[in-house]
Amino acid sequence: RSASRLTPYRCSGVGLALCRRLLEEDGRIHLCIACRNAQKSEATRDLILTTHPAAQVSTVEVDLGSLASVLRVARELRCRFQRLDFVYLNAGIMPNPHVNFKALWHGLLTGRLLHMLTTAEGVMTQTDRLNGDGLQEVFATNLFGHFILVRQLESLLCGNEKPSRLIWTSSSNARESAFSLSDYQHAKGQESYSSSKYATDLTSVVLNRKFNKQGLYSSVVCPGLVMSNMTYRILPVFLWKLLMPIMWLIRFFAKTYTLTPHNGAEAHTWLFKQKPEYLDALVKYHSCTSGLGKSYVEPRKMDVDEEIAEQLYQKLLELEKQALERYSDLLD
Repeated sequence: RSASRLTPYRCSGVGLALCRRLLEEDGRIHLCIACRNAQKSEATRDLILTTHPAAQVSTVEVDLGSLASVLRVARELRCRFQRLDFVYLNAGIMPNPHVNFKALWHGLLTGRLLHMLTTAEGVMTQTDRLNGDGLQEVFATNLFGHFILVRQLESLLCGNEKPSRLIWTSSSNARESAFSLSDYQHAKGQESYSSSKYATDLTSVVLNRKFNKQGLYSSVVCPGLVMSNMTYRILPVFLWKLLMPIMWLIRFFAKTYTLTPHNGAEAHTWLFKQKPEYLDALVKYHSCTSGLGKSYVEPRKMDVDEEIAEQLYQKLLELEKQALERYSDLLD
């Protein structure tokens, strides 16, 4: 069986591990990897081919934070493929992350420290900014760019003989308290990453309602705490070196400390093998790892309001309309 798979950019860390794990599951698939620059795409392709030399691996260049880039790559994919079986929506940024040490200390005193360490609730703040399209950068990259991509690829995803799948990388940090429908781009707060991931959960729920009958199914996963380029930017390298033994110890109590990209891709890989019509659209699938290193998937009901999800979807459609009017020259 030859099939097309799309793994959007940031194809290192969990993205690279996912590509390798998918090929271990089915070496006949066609992987199409997407990164922000061509050099990184080719480097990722070369890494995959070192372990899977017979694999079908192609590349595309896309910046999910640029609407023009998203529209161009969607047009390219429509020319290159007749269908897409899986789209892994894995791109994400967390600009200028800062640790709130005062909140950590308060968590220690109130007995909530473990919860805060496993969800990053109240621990992480970010400084967001506007991108070239006049959108909040985190919202644009983590959610809206993906949304536009999916909408532009509907002809490859809907109405196929077999169901097509969207698999979004969300987070345990996706919290309703960080999200506001009146400020869905999170221009006024300091938890843009958490807001964008909660908006991702809402969007996935609505997409199932809109597209299941057309054979398109959407799921969200949480890779857990993975040591990746994004994670390493939060603290200086020497601090991570000091903390790593403690983090391995914490994993005996916090199963979401997957730590390695291979473990973090557990839920992504597990969903590759499932029949989508039997999955619960209101569940997030978490990659987990036991203290002894055994990986497994834990389904958890999402804390989402379906009415809010529908309202967000309508706002995304309005924003999409404005974007397409601006970039009408990039449409077929």
